[in-house]
Amino acid sequence: MRLIPVLRALAPLAVLALAACVTTGPKSPIPPADLKEAARVNTQLGVAYMQQGEQKTAKEKLDRAIEQNPDYAPAHGALAMLYNQRGDFEEAEKEYRRALHLDSQSSDLKNNFGVFLCGQGRRDEALGYFEQAAQDFSYSTPEAAWTNAGICIIQHGGSAADAEKDFREALRVNANFPSALLQMARISFNRGDYFEARAFLQRYEHVGPVTPDTLSMQSQAERQLGDKGAARDYQIQLIQKFPDSPQAQALRKDTTP
Repeated sequence: MRLIPVLRALAPLAVLALAACVTTGPKSPIPPADLKEAARVNTQLGVAYMQQGEQKTAKEKLDRAIEQNPDYAPAHGALAMLYNQRGDFEEAEKEYRRALHLDSQSSDLKNNFGVFLCGQGRRDEALGYFEQAAQDFSYSTPEAAWTNAGICIIQHGGSAADAEKDFREALRVNANFPSALLQMARISFNRGDYFEARAFLQRYEHVGPVTPDTLSMQSQAERQLGDKGAARDYQIQLIQKFPDSPQAQALRKDTTP
């Protein structure tokens, strides 16, 4: 179960091209508006490099963005995520708090800080930030915050019933949110409600990636519901698409004479 940080999409290439047009020099001071735009572009580039795993270049871009505009909250928020990836949790928290000080209304920042806090085992603090983000009527992805709250509850020993409330809130906001559908499928499956698990998995099939876990669940749910043909079809898909997965290996072991 993975929590869901929010990284907004990159700007169009026409905007990114502005980065090449911004130069520094003693004889050509840059207007403040251009510096702010350069900081925005460098932040987006930093996020793109971070997503590609190029942490050194990402750090350079984000440091440059903060140099250009020290009060740009998204740059501090992205740098916090980078520090978290590198395992520098103290610096990550400092950057998250700096970002939220600069933009206390950002639900993206609240969601992402919640992800960080949950990862540090600070469940109650994390849930507070997820709730703030999810209940912001202007937030474009409250389903991510609701889902993160449910996952965090389960990861830290909370009840499936409490987590289910948050997953259902996520699906009330966005009925096709893959992560919430998958979590509800798991909860239903684990309590033996295979009919409901099948329904959630069928909905998930249309919007989420196929994985060894989903195929294994689908196969077992269909077998429990008495549809041996459907169960066999999912088993075949599992072995063909993910032959080296632990689920496929376990299936081969179970079916070996």
